[in-house]
Amino acid sequence: MNSSKVMTEIEARLQGMVQTGSAIIRLLRDDGTFPNNGKLPIIVYQGILVLSGSDPAAMAENLFTLNSWSGCWRNGIYSFHHYHSMAHEALGVYSGTARVQLGGDRGVSLTVNCGDVIIIPAGVAHKNLGADHDFRVVGAYPRGQAPDMCYGKAGERPQADQNIARVPLPKMDPGYGNAGPLVEHWGNPE
Repeated sequence: MNSSKVMTEIEARLQGMVQTGSAIIRLLRDDGTFPNNGKLPIIVYQGILVLSGSDPAAMAENLFTLNSWSGCWRNGIYSFHHYHSMAHEALGVYSGTARVQLGGDRGVSLTVNCGDVIIIPAGVAHKNLGADHDFRVVGAYPRGQAPDMCYGKAGERPQADQNIARVPLPKMDPGYGNAGPLVEHWGNPE
């Protein structure tokens, strides 16, 4: 099968899984405790997931997998600040609503809802400030990346900073594939 036929099939499968929505884009710099990421902004796609049926999480997982994001898991967001120095992360909200803080105590707080996708660059702290009882996300990482857990504790840096600098750009946007704000704001990996 040639590559253009494969892309056509992938694009056909993606139709109906995403819709155009607005995007929140914020660059979060080092706050002294959390490295955040001074080069790559967080991107929050509002209401882009088209979820239906008895297993909306599977729809988000399929979308991420089609767009070369893997290691999918289902759960919520931890209620304490943490970050990953070895991987970027995408979170697809498939149920409920939550207030999420990104970038540490001096970062930004946003309300995320069912259908939103949060793209968190390596180094950016994130925390659940409070959620509905049914709040759930699907998480994933660019293919080939695996997360570590960092908490902003003394001793994590400078190793965490070195790790963050080496994390490659994802090949595709987790929601929009070869298009979308991720490619525009983060750049092309090639």
